[in-house]
Formats: sequence, structure tokens, C-alpha cells
Amino acid sequence: MVVRFNPSCLTLYQHPHHSVCFSKQVSVKSSYGRHMKRGGISRPQIEFPSPLGNGEGLRVFVVSDLHTDYAENLNWVKCLNNVKHNVNDVLLVAGDVAETYDLFVVTMSLLKERFEHVLYVPGNHDLWCRREGQKYVDSVEKLDKLLEACKALGVETQPMVIGELGIIPLFSWYHESFDREKDITGFHIPPLEMACKDFHACKWPHGLSNGDMSLSMYFDAMNDKQLEMMEEVKMKCDHIITFSHFVPRQELCPEKRMLFYPKLPKIIGSDSLEDRIRSIHGAEGRKDASSACHVFGHTHFCWDAVVDGIRYVQAPLAYPRERKRRMNGGENWLPFCIYAENKFSERLNPCFWSDYYSANPRTPHNTELAPWVARFYRQTHPVDV
Repeated sequence: MVVRFNPSCLTLYQHPHHSVCFSKQVSVKSSYGRHMKRGGISRPQIEFPSPLGNGEGLRVFVVSDLHTDYAENLNWVKCLNNVKHNVNDVLLVAGDVAETYDLFVVTMSLLKERFEHVLYVPGNHDLWCRREGQKYVDSVEKLDKLLEACKALGVETQPMVIGELGIIPLFSWYHESFDREKDITGFHIPPLEMACKDFHACKWPHGLSNGDMSLSMYFDAMNDKQLEMMEEVKMKCDHIITFSHFVPRQELCPEKRMLFYPKLPKIIGSDSLEDRIRSIHGAEGRKDASSACHVFGHTHFCWDAVVDGIRYVQAPLAYPRERKRRMNGGENWLPFCIYAENKFSERLNPCFWSDYYSANPRTPHNTELAPWVARFYRQTHPVDV
């Protein structure tokens, strides 16, 4: 995802500057310090996590936001082919693979060489047309071409049962009304059209627009074509993983006052997506959340939390500059092994914001900007008086 109206100063940070401690109650510990070096982070050899990474049974790995338009990210994907793998390994790719069709095909081909099964859902960057010349009439046509490419490569985009596990990809898009929390006022915050490149990089046919719910409804309707297969998965499988690119619940994103772009929640998620998830996993999820999991992407925040009986996980590769600010880096633990030995893995750690909200209540009524955000707006955008 790109939300950046000033390339030199605004990005989606995972945590405040200068600190990995959000409050007196939450202190994030990490063992990655041994990889630190002056001026940056040394990149350790890619390793799959253990103990779930061992054995010859079914293993499911997840990753989102590969953004292989960045050479460093593409090189990371290429390095995956050097890692020993099992014949039953599965990879779920939760969108934003590459901006151009050609690079998308290269990336997915590399992943298919590494994993026995690769499943994919499209992200917003995948449907950008700005660098495609006149190859596509619009982003819908490009989507069709991407899905055709997946079929030719053997990449799955439909629900399937692998062993005793059910996996269901869910198509989605965002809509502004997804955001129901109080807005930040008193600052010059750029409009969505200026901050989000989707408004210019995507091209939509008449009747579809980022400005209303039409796109979210269009993409959700694509899931109706898979209802029979979804029911088959529900009947056969006790363990089910659903996955999407976009965010199904607003609680899976930090509060607006914590964000460098406080309008971010308006361009991240879909109510119909959460409805789909609940129709599969149950309205109340599972009591121990040991058999219901949803994987998502888009915001580039590492996340692992249980909400109303469903485990929600985001494991993004994200941009190189973002990984340098993460306490857990990225290259040495991604893709994240979410399932092996007939059970779900232990939680992803550390996840700065989901760790924070596990110990601190969400207070969306509080619109006072966090200090690091307030400093940014004082420096770059004068306050309205």
C-alpha cells in the first residue's frame, strides 16, 4: 500500500521513533539486536521458523505485500528457492505482489517453483495501470489477465481442501464508510485523492469508483461464484484459513491519532469482507480460536490477535525502508509458518500494535494526536485556527 503525500517525510510507521515501548504496560522484546550494525540492519540468511518448520507433513506459510517492484524485495523472493522445502508446503499470498503484469508473472513463477501449492488474492497495487501503457482498458481487464496468468502458472485463486485443512481466498476492496471512528480535526490532513495513489493509478469502468461502495460490492460479488466450494470446505474441514488483501475489521489498524496519515482507515477495509469471514468461521468464531484464522495484508503492520473467536494475522514483507524500522525485521522469519503438524502455530511476535492493544484499550473517542504525529503536523502542516 502507498499512502504518502510527502515522499521525504510520511510513511506508515510500525511504531514511534526512538522507542519500542508503547506504554508502561507493554514492552516489546526482540532478539534481532544481534543483526544490527551501524547505519542499518544486516540481513541474516532466510530461515523458516521452528519447530513447526520441521517434518514432512503439510505446512502453510503466509506473506503479503511483496512489492517486488523493489529490487531488494525481488531478490528476497529469489532467495526462497535456495531454502530446503517439503513436498507439501503451501504459500498464501495476500495481495500486492507487483505493480506490473510482467513482474507479477516473474514473482509468482518463482514462488510456484518453491512451493507445491500457491494461493493468491489480488491487492490494489496489482491492479495499477499507470506503468502498463495501453495494455489494458482498465483495472478490471488487468485483473482478468492476472487471474488467467495464475491459472496458467498453477496458482490457485479458489477455495480448496489440502489434507484436512480448508483454505478460502476472499476477493475484496475498501470503502470509505468502513471507517466509523471519530475523525481528527484541526490539522491540514491531505484528502484521500492526494494521499492514496489508487485514485490515479487504477482505472475503472463506468459505475465503479473508489469514492463509494461500488468497488467493494463488485469484488465481494466475485466470492458468490465460489459459494458451493466454500460450503464443501466448511463440511469437510475443522481447520479453515481464509485470507484477503484488505482489512476486515477496523480494530486491526491503529487508532487514527497514532497514524501519520489519520485518514488511513477510510481506504483499508470492507464490512462485507468481515461478513464473509463470519459466514465461514461462524458469527462468534471459535471459543479457543484454534481452528479459525484469517490472514490479511495492505496496511503493512505486523499483526496477530484474536477478535471475537477468530485469529487475525498480517505478515507483510512491505517496503525495504519499513523493514529497517521493524524490531523483527522481516527477511529472516517470512513467510510466516501459520500451520503445521495439524495445528496452528504460536502467535507471531513481536507485533507492535497488536501487542499494544492486547494490554491497552482502544480509545477512538480520543482525537488528540500522539506526540510523534503531532510533531510531524506541526512541522509540515499548520493547524487551523
